[in-house]
Amino acid sequence: MTIVTAEPTLLSALHWGRGALRTIACLLLGSLVIAASAQVSVPLKPVPMTMQSMTVLLVGMAYGWRLGAATVLTYLAEGALGLPVFAGFNGGLPYMMGPTGGYLGGFVLAAAAVGWLAECGWSRSLLTAAVALLVGHAILFIPGLGWLAHFIGWTRAITAGFLPFLLGTGIKVALGAVLMRAAWKVAPAEGI
Repeated sequence: MTIVTAEPTLLSALHWGRGALRTIACLLLGSLVIAASAQVSVPLKPVPMTMQSMTVLLVGMAYGWRLGAATVLTYLAEGALGLPVFAGFNGGLPYMMGPTGGYLGGFVLAAAAVGWLAECGWSRSLLTAAVALLVGHAILFIPGLGWLAHFIGWTRAITAGFLPFLLGTGIKVALGAVLMRAAWKVAPAEGI
């Protein structure tokens, strides 16, 4: 019988504590970084272009699928409570139920998928990290476009919620892969 073991994530390679305190710190730090990245935006309508998607995916990749998804859920809970963590310093359930709601929900799935790929060793090289980030972006577009189509129809959803984001997605994938590779280069060798 073959036992498959997960590759360590960047977080585990850093040997940054263990237990509940580390988990809480990671959840809060990750959700704050996601909230900050949501404010770096190009104000398109009905969906703004932000650095949020890249950050969500990098959190998933660095933390692994469980903690990555939990961090995104923490971020969404903060927003649901009305904290101004979404693009344009928005918060609250009405915002979450608006045109961008599907993308927000897709963040959880995408962070989990990219985190799982990272646990399979896909965060280590430039090429595999880029592929993982591309997969993550594709995953978040599916519920994002589906929900947006509910408001404006499929043709307009593709035109307004997908096509304008292709170039930005490519740039974010490349930048994210470079950042992840650089992070692994400075990670302690004994943690790898």
